[in-house]
Amino acid sequence: MLGRRRAPDVDFPPLISPPTSAPRLRARVNGAGPTGALAALALADAGWQVSLVDPLDRGRLLQSSRGYAFTHSSQLLLTRLGLWPELRAAMVPFTQLELCDLAIARQVSFDLADLAPHRRGSSDRSSSDHNSGDHNPGDHNSTDAAVGWIAAHRPLMTLLHDRLAAHPAVTLHLGAASAPGPEPTWDLLVAADGAHSPSREALGIDVWQHSYRQNCLTAQVELRGCGEHQAWELFRPEGPFAVLPLGGRRFQLVWSAPQSRCRQLESLSDVGFLDALAGALPSRFQPDALFDQPRAFPLQLLIARRLHRGNAILLGESGHRCHPVGGQGLNLCWRDVAVLHRLALRAAAGSLATQRLPAAYGRRRWPDLLLTLAATDLLVRLFSNRKPLLLPLRHLALLSLAWLAPLRRQCLALMSDGVA
Repeated sequence: MLGRRRAPDVDFPPLISPPTSAPRLRARVNGAGPTGALAALALADAGWQVSLVDPLDRGRLLQSSRGYAFTHSSQLLLTRLGLWPELRAAMVPFTQLELCDLAIARQVSFDLADLAPHRRGSSDRSSSDHNSGDHNPGDHNSTDAAVGWIAAHRPLMTLLHDRLAAHPAVTLHLGAASAPGPEPTWDLLVAADGAHSPSREALGIDVWQHSYRQNCLTAQVELRGCGEHQAWELFRPEGPFAVLPLGGRRFQLVWSAPQSRCRQLESLSDVGFLDALAGALPSRFQPDALFDQPRAFPLQLLIARRLHRGNAILLGESGHRCHPVGGQGLNLCWRDVAVLHRLALRAAAGSLATQRLPAAYGRRRWPDLLLTLAATDLLVRLFSNRKPLLLPLRHLALLSLAWLAPLRRQCLALMSDGVA
């Protein structure tokens, strides 16, 4: 283990109010996607003056039909920033996560009984009926008790950018014609401009990367055979396949497959795609309609050789990228923001020298990043193959999860919270 899992109250200490008489610290954030936008709000919440820059305008930044999975680490950060109540209304909770290896026909359920007690709400129940199949995930009483949540890109980004536009400490420079002019030296430069980060290249920071020779295809479909509050992670020989609820019978698909297969799927008609989807999913799932154009992007493992240089830090996919198995991508990026928020509060309060913030950020993020990237890579290598010698190991792993409740709880805690 690279570190111990943090206790709920240790990760986020009480908010420190920066002194109102002190001059504001200044930060520039490059990249206004979900991670960059949230980072700008976090810095502004900590008392900094923030300039948010992106070559895309607001319309293009909001233009996506993909959905995101949110874990409890993201929920806690959104709560700290005052964003959770409004965003929660646009989210779909899932109270059951089904982990299924189709090659060996074995399935494990994670549900509210596997959460830490303080996160189970009024829906706590004994673990004795955990895998009995007699409970209905939609019967839980607590609206906030969930294994995780799903939200579509547009309502998420609309809320973030509305808050940014209304915040007096944030200046937006969106679109090619809105680049900021000459400004004073920044106390902090935040590079949140994606896996092909121009900011990272300008800083001269190299990366280590590995291509999975897979693409990830996303699409939204109408689907029968899946509970309204049920999410699935299907392990298939060609790659993991996530089915995420978006409300009613609408679901987000995250389909990992060889690059040639994804290109072929993108070229199919709606009817052809639904036929291919029906053949890829277990027989219990019946796709009825396609809501958007399936889009595929290459998958890779990426980690920067360092997370800071001078007064600059790498945030989100500018510093790391992992396989989307387990829904770790955005949550891992937002745990970057959570650490930045805590350090920015200390810097604004005078308890941390501003010039020490980048190095402190790098030190605090390495354990979580390395463990998460290693875990997702191991899952893909273990379950996305046709090697018969690995089948007994896969049987043993899923059998252990099915029978050992403490192991399930530990795995779910690590997926939800990362490591300190």
